[in-house]
Amino acid sequence: MTLYTIETGNFKLDGGAMFGVVPKTIWQKTNPADEKNLIDIAARSLLIEDGDKLILIDTGLGNKQSDKFFGYYYRWGNDSIDSSLAKHGFHRDDITDVFMTHLHFDHCGGSIQWNKDRTGFEPAFKNAKFWTNKDHWKWATEPNAREKASFLKENLLPMQESGQLNFIDRGKDAFLKNSELGFDILFVDGHTDKQMLPHIRYKGKTLVFVADLIPTVGHIPLPYVIGYDTRPLLTLKEKDVFLKEALKNEYFLFFEHDAHNEICTLRETEKGARLDNTLTFNELFNTTA
Repeated sequence: MTLYTIETGNFKLDGGAMFGVVPKTIWQKTNPADEKNLIDIAARSLLIEDGDKLILIDTGLGNKQSDKFFGYYYRWGNDSIDSSLAKHGFHRDDITDVFMTHLHFDHCGGSIQWNKDRTGFEPAFKNAKFWTNKDHWKWATEPNAREKASFLKENLLPMQESGQLNFIDRGKDAFLKNSELGFDILFVDGHTDKQMLPHIRYKGKTLVFVADLIPTVGHIPLPYVIGYDTRPLLTLKEKDVFLKEALKNEYFLFFEHDAHNEICTLRETEKGARLDNTLTFNELFNTTA
């Protein structure tokens, strides 16, 4: 079995929104903003090759939205799912499973594409099962006013209509149950209801796909909570528990949204967990690009 990083494309978001109550004079030290107050954001996925399974964790923004929509997010760089998969010798039709941490558009937009005639939408991975959980699916398809703009029906309904939508049973560990790959899921509710963070045991190390619990290395300190979170005080509690576990068990944090850092380790200080070292996936596992 083998893991690969998949760069689906980069974009920008408002730095203030990404750091909530933390002043710009502090957060710009780790996440410098441009003249429009925008910071660099990645949409980095993880690909797992496990026997006859090829599992993709999250799919980025995709490319089906309007120019007006993408005009709000200032996409940059040349990466895409297709070019990144091809780099490792794969095609999107090879994907057997798409695991979605949650259903905000920047995490699942690439799961759905225009059909050939551009008259409607279809799954972008025609041979894959799409995995979420029932509680989050209900949350996303019956959205609250705060998150409604992040849950786009064109990203969601085609999964269900195609028959490719599947739900993970939180209590029975159904996902990858028979795999040799260690794969556990942490459910967190501060950012959105029932976000799923994969813990992957690989080559003697535990890699945690931290998604929106800790978007970048700049978000490691406990109070650095993004303004998009629906329950920021709950995020504080969830981060505190997670960071203590990460220190205790020497987790490696895999960043979906940090455009300049793929993975980091943590160190314990008087102020709590702090950044120790950053490294690339290839450096961590001694592999070639």
